[in-house]
Amino acid sequence: MAQPVVYGELTDIVSGTPLADTEDERLRQQIARRLLTECGFSPQQIQCRLRIPICVGEKRAEVPLDFLVSVQGVPAMMIKYGPGSIVTRHRPALALARLLGPRIVPVVAVTNGRDADVLESGRGRIIGSGLEAIPTREALERRLGDTPAVPVDSRQAEMAARIVYAFEIDGNCALDAHLHSDSKDEGQ
Repeated sequence: MAQPVVYGELTDIVSGTPLADTEDERLRQQIARRLLTECGFSPQQIQCRLRIPICVGEKRAEVPLDFLVSVQGVPAMMIKYGPGSIVTRHRPALALARLLGPRIVPVVAVTNGRDADVLESGRGRIIGSGLEAIPTREALERRLGDTPAVPVDSRQAEMAARIVYAFEIDGNCALDAHLHSDSKDEGQ
């Protein structure tokens, strides 16, 4: 597996944490900068570099989530970054939106740092394309107010976990391998 080229160190724009300076991290930092400067979110509204535990039967792993944006303390939008095609990331990202709490995170953005698709999580339909389609704080507040909270039952969560595991762990491509290099997969 090819390791990403590290150019040195950079500072995370949201948390101030030092990070390895890679091409992928530079693109993530551009997304973070957009969330802060163009979309109007505060650093307190953005959680970065989350590791989401996934359990499917006896199999266990952690899947990275790049950004989780909250509005008034409620998870309102998740952003999943990955190099390459963003269309192939729709299904696992929509499933992941069902695993972050008792309710579906209403907005999902999938991006490769150069392009993005913004999806309505409940229906899975595209509501915007391009990085500029990532909602501003005001637009996300309106959407959250207009969208009823959709609870996730245990069966839906189980199916979502299977989808995430299949796409992100079992079926990940070589470009994604470094994202999961420290996943805890005890089932293999």
